[in-house]
Amino acid sequence: MASRRRVLLKVIILGDSGVGKTSLMNQYVNRKFSNQYKATIGADFLTKEVEFEDRLFTLQIWDTAGQERFQSLGVAFYRGADCCVLVYDVNVAKSFENLNNWREEFLIQASPSDPENFPFVVLGNKIDVDGGNSRVVSEKKAKAWCASKGIPYFETSAKEGFNVEAAFQCIAKNALKNEPEEEMYLPDTIDVGGGGRQQRSTGCEC
Repeated sequence: MASRRRVLLKVIILGDSGVGKTSLMNQYVNRKFSNQYKATIGADFLTKEVEFEDRLFTLQIWDTAGQERFQSLGVAFYRGADCCVLVYDVNVAKSFENLNNWREEFLIQASPSDPENFPFVVLGNKIDVDGGNSRVVSEKKAKAWCASKGIPYFETSAKEGFNVEAAFQCIAKNALKNEPEEEMYLPDTIDVGGGGRQQRSTGCEC
């Protein structure tokens, strides 16, 4: 087997309070969901190893507070991000309307070298609520907004785990595209050649 090297990919999750940012992250990393809502204070992160095209990557997923009083923390957390995930609740129109504000705020705070092409992914969460009868933002409307900005779009349910894996595979793929080639590889510090192979992540249609 060829030598396999790791790279750290930093992903930031943004969106209004209560849209399910923490739940999405926990569902993806830990396969768990809790009905107990607890507002994130400041920022927190989880890591998960993924394999893509026979290479190992560590996704470092930062979950940031949706409350405006914590947004001043942004600069430190946003810098060095490889992909930004914008989350809204399909049952709350305001959370969708605020996506552009979150996107612009990120670009200001993170100051990416190529803001026009920086990778974003949008997740419309909580499609499970009330069997879908409570939704106020149509899939067509969300897709149209994302298409106008060239952003991949997924509808998810953190509670049921629907589409969460596929969405994060797309997020990892886009984060990888953003990683500068000369900084791509980090030397191996542990032997990853033995034992069972991790399940390989497949590419996404995005």
